[in-house]
Amino acid sequence: MAKLTGARVTVAGAGAFGLCIALELARQGAEVTVRDPAAPGDNASGVAAGMLAPAFETVLDAASADHFDLLLAGRDLWPELAERIGIQIDRSGAAYYGEHIGAVAARLKALGAAAGIYGDRVYTREDWRLSPPETVAALRSAAEAAGARFEQRVADAPVAGERLVLATGFDRCALAPELALLEPIKGHILRLSGGPDIGPVIRGDGVYIVPDPAGAIVGATMEQGVADRAVDATRVAALRKAAGALLPELAELDVRAGTGVRAATPDGLPMVGRSAAPGVLLAVGARRNGWLLAPLVARMIAAYVAGDDQGPFAARLDPRRFDRQQG
Repeated sequence: MAKLTGARVTVAGAGAFGLCIALELARQGAEVTVRDPAAPGDNASGVAAGMLAPAFETVLDAASADHFDLLLAGRDLWPELAERIGIQIDRSGAAYYGEHIGAVAARLKALGAAAGIYGDRVYTREDWRLSPPETVAALRSAAEAAGARFEQRVADAPVAGERLVLATGFDRCALAPELALLEPIKGHILRLSGGPDIGPVIRGDGVYIVPDPAGAIVGATMEQGVADRAVDATRVAALRKAAGALLPELAELDVRAGTGVRAATPDGLPMVGRSAAPGVLLAVGARRNGWLLAPLVARMIAAYVAGDDQGPFAARLDPRRFDRQQG
């Protein structure tokens, strides 16, 4: 690929969006610099559970209820990318345990998702998972091998002849006026000292348990309007209680709590496309689907830089949609 030979692009942010964008642009021949003041992986993408879950995100998250096609398209780009960067995708699926099994199963069926009721749970093979620490490292390594450079500092406004892609988390910096629309959402996530190490993700109402050989992962709170990263013991206790209600054997395990701050737009979908600021492209506001949508967003941003067709979801994710809504 050499479609973007001669293009100079700075990517601000080294989370899921920023890393996938940097790799895609570099593979297409662009001269790419990634700038992020944080240490590698010290962001919401690094703290996340790595869910690639179009089915249950659509059914259990109101903000995603009308976007199964978008989420599924994002998931379907992961196998090719995973093979390219040398990571494994866990395709064990996911199972819902809760008070609304019938309604959840009916909604999945209406979406066309492969799912069924098995005793006290609804299972779907549509939802997958990756390991964020492994994937962050692999994406960065692949981007560097493709020619991208990484700098641990804040990005500046673009200079003449350069594009700036804002792929930051929650950041209301002055580089793009659209960033004022973003709202912070703080999330607590727990790593347990034991618990299930393989098998499907276990989902309940407001909680999930991810099997992992290093200790099961429990998540995640959605604290709207909160931007600090301090661990709140009350939130930790609530997550532990919810996980224990699904799997009582988890109640006495030791936990290590972490937090991350995501960014959300007013409608819950990311902004992907041109900013009103000259030379700036946006890839922000992923809310809880950053990993899921990252390869799709990367392809869209590469298309914007190349002047190509951005695909079927461009209008849905266009930052200017909020101007149209206000008008």
